[in-house]
Amino acid sequence: MLRFCLHYGIHFIVPIIIGYFFFKEQRIRAIIILLAAILIDIDHIIATPIFDPNRCSINYHPLHTYWAMGVYLGLLFFRKTRIFGIALLLHMLADFVDCLFIGS
Repeated sequence: MLRFCLHYGIHFIVPIIIGYFFFKEQRIRAIIILLAAILIDIDHIIATPIFDPNRCSINYHPLHTYWAMGVYLGLLFFRKTRIFGIALLLHMLADFVDCLFIGS
């Protein structure tokens, strides 16, 4: 239960908190972008099985690789793409936390 709450809390609650407190001028837009990062899970459809609760997404799915994370990190350096970088890296953090529970 803790695994579920942490994983999905980081996916859905933390983006709302970040958008609310750090993007005051465009709160709704920021929250929508931060929540939309869940869409990178589209790469799960090329895996067999599509969902495996005991599989770590990090470095398994194409949009969850270390190379992809490097691109997401690069997005932080440009003002226009910063929110997307934050959103995607937050998604990676949620999946990383989930991976910690798989190992234990």
